[in-house]
Amino acid sequence: MTTTISRAAHPLATLPRPDRWHRPLLALAAGMLVLSVVCGILAIVDPRLILGQNAWFKPLKFSLSIAVYALTLAWLIGQVHRWRRAASIGGTIVVIALVAEMVIIVGAAAAGTTSHFNVSTPLNTTLWSVMAASIVIVWIVTLLVGIALVVSPTPDAARNLAIRGGVALGLVGMAVAFLMTGPTPGQLDDFQGIAGAHAVGVADGGAGLPFLGWSTEGGDLRVPHFVGMHALQILPLSLLALELLSRRMPALRDGGVRWRLILLLTVAYAATIGILTWQALIGQSVVAPAGSVLAAGIGVAVATPLGCAAVMVGARR
Repeated sequence: MTTTISRAAHPLATLPRPDRWHRPLLALAAGMLVLSVVCGILAIVDPRLILGQNAWFKPLKFSLSIAVYALTLAWLIGQVHRWRRAASIGGTIVVIALVAEMVIIVGAAAAGTTSHFNVSTPLNTTLWSVMAASIVIVWIVTLLVGIALVVSPTPDAARNLAIRGGVALGLVGMAVAFLMTGPTPGQLDDFQGIAGAHAVGVADGGAGLPFLGWSTEGGDLRVPHFVGMHALQILPLSLLALELLSRRMPALRDGGVRWRLILLLTVAYAATIGILTWQALIGQSVVAPAGSVLAAGIGVAVATPLGCAAVMVGARR
């Protein structure tokens, strides 16, 4: 099934009607927003630390992230025309999986212990296994929704590319998390009940960015994981921004121009995920890029706006 690149003025994008949103996912998003407020309050009144950070920062970050993801997936399912029932069932399964994960994360915070990579007792090992299964389920359902979107194209190729590119890169970002699950050399040499780590080259719990906790001393796989996951929102929102700008910039009313710009952004985003993953794996902090990593980052930062400028100049001609 193919989609032509329209050269005519394209009407501004509209979200699916409210009755087409996936309601269980909307309920999950609302619940996570409420939980984030609760965790924020607990972070103020409860000074306990886990790996150098307030005990409630992790459930706060996860509740915010899940709220954004649930809202996005609810919207994506609303775009599916073929296989809609299967996509809807998958969305409900995601709700169950993520609720189970958040129960474990909040419970671990309340108990003053870590939730991720914790295999120190049979109970902790079981809970960590449940969390791992939850993430695998979320990844598989997101993949299936992405496939359903491929067979349910819109009339506009730029929108198709933004949605599909966002899902594909989001899946890559989620998959980066699997690189965290293997035991580090230090853990193999001196096992203390933890198998896996966010940081590379240094131990988890060292100096890190405020709230986010990303290591400022070594590599941290949470950086490409975070950036990659949010392609789900960034690329579709970039397309919506182009459509809004088309009111004032006639060149953007050309569907081919919008498609080329989204293609450039998708390639640049993919390159950014690759660079951040490379940087993390070699143990280099995100706040201290150097050498080839720095050169590659500068290359992407310079080439992307130049490419967009070239597309716009060509459109005006």
